[in-house]
Amino acid sequence: MKHLVTGAAGFIGSHLVDQLLDAGDEVIGLDNFLTGRSKNIKHHLDNPRFSFLQQDVIEKIDCKPDAIWHLACPASPVHYQADPLRTIETCYKGTLNVLHLAKQTDSKLLIASTSEVYGDPLIHPQTEQYQGNVNPVGPRACYDEGKRIAETLAFTFWTQQKVQVKIARIFNTYGPRMSPDDGRVVSNFIVQALNRQELTIYGDGKTTRSFCFVDDTVQGLQFIMQSSGDLVFNVGNPQEINLIHLATLIAAKTSTESAFIYLDKPQDDPQRRMPQIYKLTQATGWLPSVELTDGLDQTISYFKAELKIA
Repeated sequence: MKHLVTGAAGFIGSHLVDQLLDAGDEVIGLDNFLTGRSKNIKHHLDNPRFSFLQQDVIEKIDCKPDAIWHLACPASPVHYQADPLRTIETCYKGTLNVLHLAKQTDSKLLIASTSEVYGDPLIHPQTEQYQGNVNPVGPRACYDEGKRIAETLAFTFWTQQKVQVKIARIFNTYGPRMSPDDGRVVSNFIVQALNRQELTIYGDGKTTRSFCFVDDTVQGLQFIMQSSGDLVFNVGNPQEINLIHLATLIAAKTSTESAFIYLDKPQDDPQRRMPQIYKLTQATGWLPSVELTDGLDQTISYFKAELKIA
C-alpha cells in the first residue's frame, strides 16, 4: 500500500512512519516543520519506499495514496497557543484538504482528533458518546474547537460523500521523540528532573491523566484504520494516575531530590482525563500493552541522550 502521513516529522507521526515502513509499505511523508523535526525522519531519507513533501497541509497535495493518516497539527498547549489562528486554520482547512483528497483518490482516511474535544469532562471515564464540556472562548479553544470542527467535517464527508474516514480521539501519549520544550507534563517532569530543577505541578497535584506509550497509540491507530462500521474511537490507556504520583515516580527513576513547586492550574485545564476504550477493544481486540513504568524508562533514556546527560 501507499500511505500519505501528514505531520510525518512529528512525535506520533514519525513513529507511525516507522511502523508502516517496517511493514513493507510505501510512505509519503508531509510536514512543514512548524513543530515536527527533521531528525525524526532522517533515518528514512535513503529508503526508496519513503518520499517527503515539505509543505503545509492546507496546500494542494499532489499524490494518489491508498490510505491517508492526517496527524498534522500542533498538539501541545505551548505550541497550539503560540499561533491560535494558524492552529484553527490547520484544523479546518487542512482537514478539508485531506478529505477532498480522500474523496478524489478513493483513499481510506484516518483523522487524528484528541481527548481535548471532551474539554473539562463532567463524566468519567470519557466515552465516545460524551459530547464534551468545551469553552469556545478560552485559551485552549483554538485546538479544542479546531478538532471538533475537524470531526464535523469528517462526519459530513462520511455521511454525504461516502468517504472512508475514521476519527481517532487520542488521549495523552508519551515516549521517545517528544520535544523537550513542548510543555506537556511527562516531558516537563523528565527534563526538569534530569536537569535537577524543581518539578512544576499546576494545581494541587490531584489532577489525573491516563498515559499511553507511543508504540501502543500508533498500533491503536492502525487498528482503527482497519476497523469497519463506526466512525469514532477513543485510543489511550485507561490507567489513571494523578500528577503528584507521576512526579514522584519520575523523580525516583531519575534519582533526583528536586522539590515540587505548585503553580495555578491553567484556565480550562481538565481535572480528570481517562478514556473508555471498550468500543475499540470490542471492535478490534486492541489493548495497550506497555506499562507506565517501562514506558517511562524508555522515555527517560531518550531524554538523557537528547539532553546529553550521562
